[in-house]
Amino acid sequence: MPAPLKVLFLGSGPIAAPILQALAASKLVNLCGVATQPDRPAGRKRIPTPTPLGAAAAELGIDALRVHDVNGAEFMEYAAALAPDMICVVSFGQILKVPLLELPRFNCINVHASLLPRYRGASPIAQCLLNRDNATGVAFMQMEKGLDSGAVYKMLELPLKGIEYADSLEIRLGELAASVAAETLCDIAAGKLIGTPQDQAKVTICRKISKRDGRIDWNDSAADIEAMSRAYYPWPGALCEVRLPGGRETVLNICKARVLSATPLAPGEIAELAGKLVIGCGKNSALEIEELIPAGAKRMTAAAFRNGLRGELPEVLQGIEI
Repeated sequence: MPAPLKVLFLGSGPIAAPILQALAASKLVNLCGVATQPDRPAGRKRIPTPTPLGAAAAELGIDALRVHDVNGAEFMEYAAALAPDMICVVSFGQILKVPLLELPRFNCINVHASLLPRYRGASPIAQCLLNRDNATGVAFMQMEKGLDSGAVYKMLELPLKGIEYADSLEIRLGELAASVAAETLCDIAAGKLIGTPQDQAKVTICRKISKRDGRIDWNDSAADIEAMSRAYYPWPGALCEVRLPGGRETVLNICKARVLSATPLAPGEIAELAGKLVIGCGKNSALEIEELIPAGAKRMTAAAFRNGLRGELPEVLQGIEI
């Protein structure tokens, strides 16, 4: 039986956690090192908090190295001393430069959360939900200087039902990749899997998400806004500003809604119809708001939100910087 494949694992996001767990449990792989992004302040008290991958590593009893600069001399020395056969990168958050890409015995493999060449870049999960795709997936690809442009060794497809949220979909994609991760990395190293160049004519790019992306434009269709509520959950959310009875303005995060058609409401007009909280959207459509998060509060039903206003309705404000 061949010696286990020595793998240096770099990851940060939630999708990386199940893949790390699978590699750690596999007899085919020797996890010679694990690294992640530095802990960052979180919550109102700004407590330093590990990345999802860092937390998962701790649960496994693995000391994940916190790396400020993956291309810096200190990390390069650390990685060279490990002499990895392969570097596996999953939602790490830093770009690997050529010296690091050329360091392992075989190559660097990235697990990317899309059906490449569709959605190269930083936000493939959000983009597939925004575009209401009927499928997504994960790709094991060779890393090179270009943005997610390397040859693809294996791709796994996951059908979508149009009800998925970004956070839970990310975990499902991680579990899908984890189910074949160890065998796939070993097959790549053994030459049993040959990378297929991506079709350049089908390339699409998705950029990093910003908080501004979460601002709702009520002139958009209800279907587009409902997709936003799932694609941008939990961050940045599908956000709108309202003026509450009494004049105070606040931001609402619309996190669950149902698309209505043939509505009498103008875009941004809010009403209570048949006991439901409804906001008009573009293209003669509307959203029935089912759940939301008022700024500084917990997620609640629309009914609980209405009860807190004692039967009055807020005014939806348009064109506000959030």
